Amino acid sequence: MDLAENIAKVKANIEAAARAAGRDPSGITLVAATKTQTSGTIRAAIAAGITVCGENRVQELTAHLADGAYAGAALHFIGHLQTNKVKYVVGRVDLIHSVSSEKLLLAIDRQAEKAGVIQDILLEVNVAGEESKSGFPPEQVPEMAALAGNMTHINLRGLMCIPPAAQHIGDNFRYFEKMRQFCVDIRREIGDNKTDNPILSMGMSGDYPDAIRAGATHIRVGTALFGPRPPMTGHT
Repeated sequence: MDLAENIAKVKANIEAAARAAGRDPSGITLVAATKTQTSGTIRAAIAAGITVCGENRVQELTAHLADGAYAGAALHFIGHLQTNKVKYVVGRVDLIHSVSSEKLLLAIDRQAEKAGVIQDILLEVNVAGEESKSGFPPEQVPEMAALAGNMTHINLRGLMCIPPAAQHIGDNFRYFEKMRQFCVDIRREIGDNKTDNPILSMGMSGDYPDAIRAGATHIRVGTALFGPRPPMTGHT
């Protein structure tokens, strides 16, 4: 695996997909999904041009933070987050992508208040209604966006989704288009003082060009950068 070469290739693909869609490539953020990677690999990725790391697992996040592995990059949490682990994430990451329930939303707000911070978040949408996946059903998104918008220690920045595993290129484009419309619909609920453009986090190694074509602002890429992941260890 040539990490620097992989990063350059993904960045070139992002630019090509953006330009084909008539978009400015600078409006798309590459989030390197660092699940199961070593601190050394994360440091090497940052040295090779990665500016945002996305961590899936709380235990790995805390270990890499203690090791200083993310120095020089922004840090996002992109995995499933349990309410009892909110205290390890709030105030330690720049953005939480995966707020998937009202209970979790409330827990983040409480912890952010306790920590004296305002936490940037995205609402996770179960765009295809899959029983095996977490996230808000689409019809609940406006209500949850309004709730988040009224919280004093939450800054709602936009939406995130994980569509079904695609069998063929283009399979998920319709879901990405739906997400783009959801983002437009909730824009009035997003009290965001940092930017006029809500974040839309969607697209991974197998489908990020389609996500960009549909309007993604953040893509979460792991395998295309780091190669196949090592076996999971069982830690959460």
